[in-house]
Amino acid sequence: MKFQRAWKCCAGACLVAALVGGVPTDALACTQVYMGEGVTTTGDTYVGRSEDYASRHAKAFGIQMPRAAGTTITSDESDFTYTFKAPTLRYTYVRDLPGDWNNYPEPYSEAGTNERGVSISSTLSTDYNDQIAAVDPLCNPNNPNGQTAGIGEFSIPDVVLSQATTAREGVEILGRVVDETGSNECNQIIIADPHETWIFSQLSGHQWIAIEMGANEASVNPNMGNLRFAVDLNDPKVCLHSKGLLELPKQHNLLKTFEDGTPDIAGTYGEPNSGAGQNTRYAQGRAYFGAPLAARTDYTVNEKGQVAEVARPELTFTPGAKVDTFTALRSVATRGEQDKSLNANLNKDLYAIGNHRTVESHIFQIRDELTADIATVQWTALSRAEFSLFIPSYSALLTKVDTEYYPLPTEMDESHQGASQRDDSVEAALQNEPGKNLDYIFMDINTLAFNNRSTCAENVRGYLDALQHAVIAQQDAVDAVMRATPAEKRSDLANELFAKVTEQSYAKCKKMLDELRAYVKAGNGPSVFVPSDYDPATKQMKTPLEYAGAFVAPVFKTQPASIEVEQGAKDVALTAQATVADGVEGSDAQIAYQWFKANDTGEFVAVEGATKNSLPVDTSVVGVTKYQVVATTPAGKSVTSDVATVTVKEPAKVPTPKPEPPVQKPSKKPVGAIPQTGDSWQVAAATAAAAGAACFGAAVMRRRPNGNEA
Repeated sequence: MKFQRAWKCCAGACLVAALVGGVPTDALACTQVYMGEGVTTTGDTYVGRSEDYASRHAKAFGIQMPRAAGTTITSDESDFTYTFKAPTLRYTYVRDLPGDWNNYPEPYSEAGTNERGVSISSTLSTDYNDQIAAVDPLCNPNNPNGQTAGIGEFSIPDVVLSQATTAREGVEILGRVVDETGSNECNQIIIADPHETWIFSQLSGHQWIAIEMGANEASVNPNMGNLRFAVDLNDPKVCLHSKGLLELPKQHNLLKTFEDGTPDIAGTYGEPNSGAGQNTRYAQGRAYFGAPLAARTDYTVNEKGQVAEVARPELTFTPGAKVDTFTALRSVATRGEQDKSLNANLNKDLYAIGNHRTVESHIFQIRDELTADIATVQWTALSRAEFSLFIPSYSALLTKVDTEYYPLPTEMDESHQGASQRDDSVEAALQNEPGKNLDYIFMDINTLAFNNRSTCAENVRGYLDALQHAVIAQQDAVDAVMRATPAEKRSDLANELFAKVTEQSYAKCKKMLDELRAYVKAGNGPSVFVPSDYDPATKQMKTPLEYAGAFVAPVFKTQPASIEVEQGAKDVALTAQATVADGVEGSDAQIAYQWFKANDTGEFVAVEGATKNSLPVDTSVVGVTKYQVVATTPAGKSVTSDVATVTVKEPAKVPTPKPEPPVQKPSKKPVGAIPQTGDSWQVAAATAAAAGAACFGAAVMRRRPNGNEA
C-alpha cells in the first residue's frame, strides 16, 4: 500500500492503523447497505455503498471495454498481478485517477455492472482481531510476516467483473484468488446478479466467507467486522467459504460460538469494538431505516455523545417500513437526522454516514423478473452524497459515455481538486470548473453548501431532493420504453437515455452552482440561499426536468368513437384524450393534436385548423367519412388514434297522418239490436250503405297495375 492512500476507507483497516501509525480505525468511513426485495415498495433489491476518502478527491465514471486473452493487470498496493486466460467482459467502473497511483492503470474501479448483468460494490474495509492477525496475517508488503501478492480493492472489481457471468461465479473466482494469493486487506464485497446477492468477506490473510442475503432483510455496515450473522456453513446454496475457515481458529483455540453452539464467524475473526465512528454510523443507519437501537440498552455513549459500544451488532435487521427508491438512494447520505442524539448536524463530534469525505456513492437497483441486460439500474452519485444527485444507467448495456461530462481517468484535469484533496477548499470551489465535468459540479456544490450550512444547506438539499424525485419518476417512465424495446436495440437506447439524463441533470445543477457561487462571493446574505428554479413553499422545481419526454410517446386514454347522425344535426363532435406517462406533472396539457380526414382515395389529409382534442363534424352532406387524430409531445413523440367513422343519413320522412273517422252519434237502441221492419229509416240507411260498399269493392277489383280499368 502506498502511504498517500493510507486514509482510503478501503485500505486495510487494522494493518494501516498498526503499521503506518497514527491512522485510527475511525478514519474508515465507508458504509455498505443492502435492502432485500421483500422489504422494498418496488419488490426490487437495492445494494450499494458510499466510498469515503477525501473531500475533493475526483472520480471517473466510465466503461472498460473487453480485453484480449492473456492481458495482465497489476496493483500498486501489493504487487498483485493477474492474467486473464480468456477475453474479458465489458463493464462500467467508478475509478480513481492514475495520478494518485504512480500512473498505474485502472486503479480502484470500485463499482460497476458487466454485460452479463453481474454487479460489484468493492470494497468496504473491515477489520480482524489481534489473535487472528497473529496466526493468519494479511498478505501485505508492509507486514514482515506476510506475502506480497495478496489481492486488495485496487484489483478486486476488475478481476470479478471481467469474468463473472453470475454472482455465484464471481464469488467462486474471488475465493480461488484468495486461496491462491491471499488477501491484502480485510474487506466486505457485494457481488450480485438478477437472482442472487452475496456478501463476500475477506476475514484474514487466507480465510474468507460468502453468504447469500435473504429477501426479507436489510443491512447497514459502516466498516464493522463484528456484525453477527448465523448461516449454515455446510449448505453451499447459501454459504461458500475457505477450507480453513473453522480449522484455523479451532487449531489455535480461537473459535467463538453462539449460545446454541454454532460458529460465530464475526465474533471469531472481527475486532470486538470497531470504534466510535463506526458504532455511531451503525446506530444512525438503524435509525434511518426505522429499526433504531435503544440508547443505554443496545449501546453506550461517551462524553462526546458518540456511540462508544454496541451490545449486539447484527449484520441484518428488519426495517420499520418498506423502502422506496428515494429512501434507498439517500440511505448513504443520512447524517442521523432521525434521532436528535445521533444528528451530526447538531453535534460536530459525530461522524455521519453522509460525511464530508465521501468521493462517490452507488446503489444498484436489481429486478429479478427481467432479463440480465436490463435487470440492473446503476445509480451513481459523484462526490459527496449529501449534496449530490444519483444518475441512473443501464450499465450492462452501456457502450459509451459522453467524455465532456465524464472525462477519462487519464484525461481529467486534477487541478480543480485544489492544493490538497483533504482540504475542503472553498476557494477552489468558487473557481469555474474545467469543462462540463459532472464530478466537479457536485464537488463544488458540496464544498459550498457544507461550509455554509446555516445559509445554504437547506434549500440546496431541497432542490436536489426535488430533482432526484423527478429523475426517479422519469426513470420509471423510460423503463417501460426499455422493456418494450427489442433486445438488439437496447444498447443504443441505454446510451441515449444515459446521455439525456446526464445532460438535463447537468444543466439544472450547473445553473444552481453558478447562483451558489455568486451568493457566497456576495457574503452569504442577507437572506438564505434559494435556487432560482426552486419553490421552498412547495418544495418543487419551477421548471420540470425533461429527461423522459424525449423517449416516451403518448397513449390515448379516450379514443374517438364512431357515430351515426341525421343530416343537419347540430353540435356534433369527435373527441379524444391522450396522456403521456413521463413522470412530469402537467405534461398532458402540452400535447398537441392534429385531426385528419380521409379523402375519396382513402388517404388521410390534415384538417386545417383542427388542432384541439375535439373536432366539430360537418353534417350538411349525406355520406360516410373517416377521421383520425394524432397526438404529439413537445419532443416530437406521436401516437395515432383509432379510425372513427361518421355516418350522416337522410332525415327520416314523417308519415302522413290518417284522417280521424267521423264521430257517430250513439244509438238509442241497445247495442247489437237488429233493425225492425217497422223502422223504415234504419232499413233504408242499411240498404244504401251496403250498396255503396259493393260498388267500391268492384272498383278496386277492376284496377290494373298500369292504372287502366278492366
